[in-house]
Amino acid sequence: MFISVFDIFKIGIGPSSSHTVGPMVAVHRYLDRVRGLSGAENRATRLTVTLHGSLAFTGKGHATDKAVCLGLLGARPDSIDPDKVDPMLEELEQTKKLKIDGLPELHFEPSRDVIFDYGPPLALHANGMTFHLLDAAGAVIDTFVYYSIGGGFVVSESELRKTSNEPVNELAKQDVPFPFANAKQMLEMGRDAELSIAEMKLRNECSDKPQAEVEEGIDRLWSAMDSCINRGISQTGILPGGLKVKRRAADIYQKLIREGRTNPPFEHNVVDWLGVYAMAVNEENAAGGRVVTAPTNGAAGVIPAVTRYYLDHCPGADQAGIRTFLLTAAAVGGIIKANASISGAEVGCQGEVGSASAMAAAGLCAALGGTNEQIENAAEIALEHHLGMTCDPIAGLVQVPCIERNALGAVKAVTAASLALRGDGSHFVPLDGCIETMRQTGMDMMEQYKETSKGGLAVNIVEC
Repeated sequence: MFISVFDIFKIGIGPSSSHTVGPMVAVHRYLDRVRGLSGAENRATRLTVTLHGSLAFTGKGHATDKAVCLGLLGARPDSIDPDKVDPMLEELEQTKKLKIDGLPELHFEPSRDVIFDYGPPLALHANGMTFHLLDAAGAVIDTFVYYSIGGGFVVSESELRKTSNEPVNELAKQDVPFPFANAKQMLEMGRDAELSIAEMKLRNECSDKPQAEVEEGIDRLWSAMDSCINRGISQTGILPGGLKVKRRAADIYQKLIREGRTNPPFEHNVVDWLGVYAMAVNEENAAGGRVVTAPTNGAAGVIPAVTRYYLDHCPGADQAGIRTFLLTAAAVGGIIKANASISGAEVGCQGEVGSASAMAAAGLCAALGGTNEQIENAAEIALEHHLGMTCDPIAGLVQVPCIERNALGAVKAVTAASLALRGDGSHFVPLDGCIETMRQTGMDMMEQYKETSKGGLAVNIVEC
């Protein structure tokens, strides 16, 4: 499939694109399905949703059960007001009723009808969801499975089987001017057409919509990212979930402002700025705020942090540069998703923060005038040095080590872009080889290190 910039980057709410955004999307896909079932509008009385694999093991910490309920109440991840979440859930808990267009009123008890299956995951993916529509006697009217495959992407069983069999060719078949399925093709097409990666990506995006609409959409994405940073550096207190993790971004931000006014800054202060921007986003994500999947919620802080670094700390930065940044980042993210994974449940955090760092490195390199070869080199450097990174969230919460991990991913991205810009684009390990290594490493990684909270820091740190 052609993976649009608006698929890689989606506005949603925290704390997880695969555990929060994806389940909400799956609910709406299922409701669209059952509206078309003959007789369902007369027979249905109850609905249940069973969460499998990682969705079950870390579902509570990732608010997956709440996301399911919100979706059934009509909420969508790109438009819901985070401040209305708790009142909506409280009302459902009291009424135990769902009023869904095209269906009779359904009885729904969140504590009973969202079921956590702690057994083996479904065969096709670690993030499975099974929907059951029941009649008054408890007989099943319909059952259907969806998979939340990372980054807010949701597929049915047939769709997942298709993409599993042809992960790359499906991308290449699309009717777009530059249907590159991997980095090698991307560089070859760029050389032949004498176009940058961002220019090719823009022309692909404009194959089905006007350029002005594409650019307005990209500007809207950046506005949402920037707003998330600004909110994050203004909020204080304790993050929800029980770990009692304190928000730090606002305090660090104020210290940086004060130090900048009174003392000559250390040269390494720019690292602190990168860190505070990334932490601000991921603290907002952990609090259930509005974020942009970039390419996932768990890794949502890297690209906004590096983009803000570009805007605030790089001479000549402008809005055109931000568009170049995000288009290039999306091109690299699409290649990674098509040929490996951006899901922590599939390949560990190398697929989340590692992919985000590679995308950010490519975007920054492009915005600073790098050649296509330098951009590909920057992405490879950043991804290579995240290989093997596990996904081991303590208590299933997207807090420790996720928040700081985004800060370090942003720092690596800037370092990778800088190294690539000081070279001529030639390098030993191609990006495609690094992506394939990440895929293989993820397949070999033990399941307890892939977003189940059954290994790593999740079991070695005592909760206080």
